[in-house]
Amino acid sequence: MNHASRPQRIGFLLFDGLTALDLVGPMEAFAAANAGKKAYELVTIGLRRSAVTAESGLVFKPGVTLSDCPRLDTLVIPGGAGLRRPGPNSIIAAWIKERAPATRRIAAVCTGIFGLAPTGLLDGRNVTTHWRFASELAGCFPQLRVTADALYVKDGGIYTSAGITAGIDLSLALIEEDLGRAAALGVARELVVYMKRAGGQNQYSELLRGQVTASGRIGEVAAFIDAHLAGDLSVGKLAEFACLSVRQFGRRFQESFHSSPAAYVKAARLNQARERLCSSRCRTSHLAAEIGFASDDVFRRAFEKHFGLSPLSYRQRFGESML
Repeated sequence: MNHASRPQRIGFLLFDGLTALDLVGPMEAFAAANAGKKAYELVTIGLRRSAVTAESGLVFKPGVTLSDCPRLDTLVIPGGAGLRRPGPNSIIAAWIKERAPATRRIAAVCTGIFGLAPTGLLDGRNVTTHWRFASELAGCFPQLRVTADALYVKDGGIYTSAGITAGIDLSLALIEEDLGRAAALGVARELVVYMKRAGGQNQYSELLRGQVTASGRIGEVAAFIDAHLAGDLSVGKLAEFACLSVRQFGRRFQESFHSSPAAYVKAARLNQARERLCSSRCRTSHLAAEIGFASDDVFRRAFEKHFGLSPLSYRQRFGESML
């Protein structure tokens, strides 16, 4: 992007029944990038001039309509039940298809992809959406290559993301493309987003999935593990906490978390390491001991195998200290 040139114009589609955070999250991210410079001009686009009501009841008034929308650099399509209704869907899809050749980037947040898929622009492309709608999307549009568990996916000039806060992750990626990594991390800090997550990261981890489905005393084990990462988390210790025999505990844990206790503990420690590496307050020389690894070497090898990057490389890529 030539920073001396006019700001990039980013359009955000509005329709009744949109998901408010799919709209507001990305808009706030791009607005925050304007601090100290006018990098972006933000435009809200309605099917008509009247205000629209989000699923949550929030009311938004469009700045322009489909018929008088100016030329856009980037188009952002939020999700929401309203876009999956036949009337608005067909109108929006037809308009997107018409405008696409003159638009450099098109980004769909969450189920916003249901407004983009009918255009044919996604045929044969890699895409994602909220994990809960991935199967429905693949069934309705078999010509799409749906990745069910990514935060966001880029394929050419088309970007798709998972739901809600993943729209912010996608926006940060677009800001990084335009303004550089330091600017994107600065926006993340301004929005108090804990870290700038890579698109390939899972939108719904197995750790979280287990905590959602587990119940009773066995469900409390996850919180106990998180609170005692540097301590003794052997199967015997966890079984004692759960008031079960080692054999009973192992079986119940596997049923609830779809993981062995040892594998779960290792993943929990590595996720904690990932979070700490993104903080400028973290001392990497002490990290292995603080999260329960026997040595720095054991920690480094486990981290690289799990995340595909060494701890140092991960921090250099995503850490706050790079600002």
